[in-house]
Amino acid sequence: MKHQETVDYFLKIVWQTVANRYNALVTDFGITQSIGYLLINIDETEGTTVSQAAALLGLKSTSLSRMLNQLEETGLIYRESNQGDKRSVKIYLTTLGKEKRQQARAVVKEFNNYLNAHINEADKQYLIDMLKKINQLTLNYKPETPDK
Repeated sequence: MKHQETVDYFLKIVWQTVANRYNALVTDFGITQSIGYLLINIDETEGTTVSQAAALLGLKSTSLSRMLNQLEETGLIYRESNQGDKRSVKIYLTTLGKEKRQQARAVVKEFNNYLNAHINEADKQYLIDMLKKINQLTLNYKPETPDK
């Protein structure tokens, strides 16, 4: 099987294209697609734990550290010890972080409106259902172990 014939190839190519487009759209705001995604997903009142943020971005908590340091240095977030669990840290948005989140949300909304204008509802729902199915199949996948 050629790599261009695999499902994961198309998932990767499409996501990379979308991420690159988002990066091009948000660069004027001084953020990246990853930063925008994180800002959008930080709970405005409760904050978000570092481990939750890492899971959202598909990173380990230690890998997220550099991004969080950058966001804190640029005044987009601040961190506090989690009152419910002193071992964990929560991330909160600053006023500037909330402003950047609104900009990122506007970009996402506009892009999705564009997609919705060009993809009919049935196709969109089918795509979402298939992506959910692929996600579940991926979670359930256990490779066969060769006989030893």
